[in-house]
Amino acid sequence: MAALTMAANISSSDTAYTESGAAWVVIDSANDVLIFTAGSDTVADGEPIPSQSDYNRAGVLITGSQVIVDTYILADASANMLREIQLMGNTTGRYVLAFDFDGSTATEPVLELWDDSNLNTVTSTTLGAGTTSSSWWKGITTTSGAPTIGWTGSTLAGATSGHYLNLNNGSGALAVATTLYCNLKIVIPISATTGVNSTPVFAVKFASN
Repeated sequence: MAALTMAANISSSDTAYTESGAAWVVIDSANDVLIFTAGSDTVADGEPIPSQSDYNRAGVLITGSQVIVDTYILADASANMLREIQLMGNTTGRYVLAFDFDGSTATEPVLELWDDSNLNTVTSTTLGAGTTSSSWWKGITTTSGAPTIGWTGSTLAGATSGHYLNLNNGSGALAVATTLYCNLKIVIPISATTGVNSTPVFAVKFASN
């Protein structure tokens, strides 16, 4: 059965997970959290994990125009530290999030976003408030190559067609141990008028041989 290790590139070097030159941190799926933020003195790379009120004060401002969030941070629970994922967002970053499989799979791994660990609803505001096409979360598979600046990608919300990422770029199950990659960004629409506190869950699904 293939085992999965997920990791985030916390350097500015767009370098693969298994190569030297970048700094990758393994993601603890039970405890680590991905933050999108405008940043502050306390919500910044290298700072200790702050309070919820600190996160709130560093929230992205809704302006009445479309906002593409440019700062993404991993709250690394084991180190009690914030680590900026510098290449994530509306960038040409290819090696941003890594999904490292130590063996073959029976199906293509897919990345989905849900309201919570029950993995059955997408009603939270950032996931489209029940309308998957209105989700703020966008993703693009970068296993085969880097995206272009301003990439569109897929809208992520649940498991309906077109609202999840085929991490092997639609090429099917993995025949051997493989590392897959993607990039993510948040696009806040013009229609957003009030602040929200949303904590969606990421799920990577695949069947093993």
